[in-house]
Amino acid sequence: MTNKGKSDSTPVDVNDQTGALDRIKTGAFERNLALTKMGAGAGANIAKHAFRNLFRSGESKDQANREFYKRQADQLVDELGKLKGSVMKAGQMLSLYGQYFLPEEAVEALSSLQDNTPAVSWSFVEPQLLEILGAKAVGKLDIARKPIAAASLGQAHLATVVETGEQVVVKIQYPGVANAIGSDIRTLARLVSATRLAPKALDLTDVFNELRDMLERECDYDLERQFTEAFHERLASDSRFIVPKVYPEFSGARVLTTRYEPGLSVSSPQVQALSQERRNRIAKAFVDLFVTEFFDWNMVQTDPHFGNYRVRIDESGENDQIVVLDFGATRYFEKSFVDSYAKIVRGSLDADRDEIVEGVLDIGLMERSTPDSVLRGFGELTELIVEPFRKPFDPRVPERLYTPGGAYCFGPTDLPARVGQKAALKMMSVHFKIPPQEIIFLHRRIVGVLVTLRTLRAELRLHELLKPYLYA
Repeated sequence: MTNKGKSDSTPVDVNDQTGALDRIKTGAFERNLALTKMGAGAGANIAKHAFRNLFRSGESKDQANREFYKRQADQLVDELGKLKGSVMKAGQMLSLYGQYFLPEEAVEALSSLQDNTPAVSWSFVEPQLLEILGAKAVGKLDIARKPIAAASLGQAHLATVVETGEQVVVKIQYPGVANAIGSDIRTLARLVSATRLAPKALDLTDVFNELRDMLERECDYDLERQFTEAFHERLASDSRFIVPKVYPEFSGARVLTTRYEPGLSVSSPQVQALSQERRNRIAKAFVDLFVTEFFDWNMVQTDPHFGNYRVRIDESGENDQIVVLDFGATRYFEKSFVDSYAKIVRGSLDADRDEIVEGVLDIGLMERSTPDSVLRGFGELTELIVEPFRKPFDPRVPERLYTPGGAYCFGPTDLPARVGQKAALKMMSVHFKIPPQEIIFLHRRIVGVLVTLRTLRAELRLHELLKPYLYA
């Protein structure tokens, strides 16, 4: 959920509450009851499916299994979407881990749990606001009753600071969400087991523990305020970026108020209509920001949702800017992890399999007992992933993906498909482990950057960008 600009959407009545939910289920009993009912239904579906499979064989059974997984996953997603709160957010996060152990149908369904959800009525969130800020502080704001964005953990309302006239966004966490995290994670774990979406013998305890830890961080608005202020300070002198100012007087553990910074989605017609040169500059800024976050700051905003990166078009055409929003998913990375990851990238660019293996072992993707053939096979995958960062006209890159000047063309690239095909072959080894959360969330941001570059149809030469960090 973000401080989203509305300049690329239809104006709305900010006080119209038509269609808003009266409340969300946050009590452990009522949430568990809803999910327990679903678990019972899932169990009945499993029994029927298993019985019918006794009379199927071959291709017919495979197709039936795929349809069964899709029904189970769709049912799970439908119930999570109704409940909102931490259990819905956990479902979103589970899709990131799930690519390593869930059926494709389940990953696709869980990935559909987006943060664009029905709003909750003002009467439900106002008590939270008053409890955290107090009536005196709230009285200094003229707050629109209808939110400009609603998500799984809370919603954002446009407001005006009465004394100064400044427009701000007040992000309010749903009451009871933070207290429900432990119960929600336990219930989700039982549901994944009940729906048989994960292999029965696979111990997912660590995965769900990590989901709980991450949710607790995202519900800590004091921590998010600190990250927002850190990014604001670090990017203040870079005219390519805008990070909203924080208003501490109107912020607390469950409320965060920042300056309203409007902008456009990278997929909007206005941004898509910009010249190739301007789109390239915006795209280059996206890459610069990520590389700086990871290698220089060791502090990365890991949620690549389009709503978190808006574009503000400069009418003169000189300085289009990126508005960077929502720092709840920001993570610190240990310097040792960054250095080890750099080994993998450097080894992949230089075709140095020994260095790739060293980096893979350092960060815990595989173990020293892993057969050499598996380790080196994984190197083939990483060498493909770094394709856009190779030197111009590298023979390992399809010639059609270079401009005459040697820039990599992100618009027509089929790299994600090629990576997926190779990953399916290399990562299905019994020696491959579910990656640590650092890898999963770092790769979420990397994928987000690449999707943004493809959406902008960017043409970039990126090899020089990494050299200072890899070969210093």
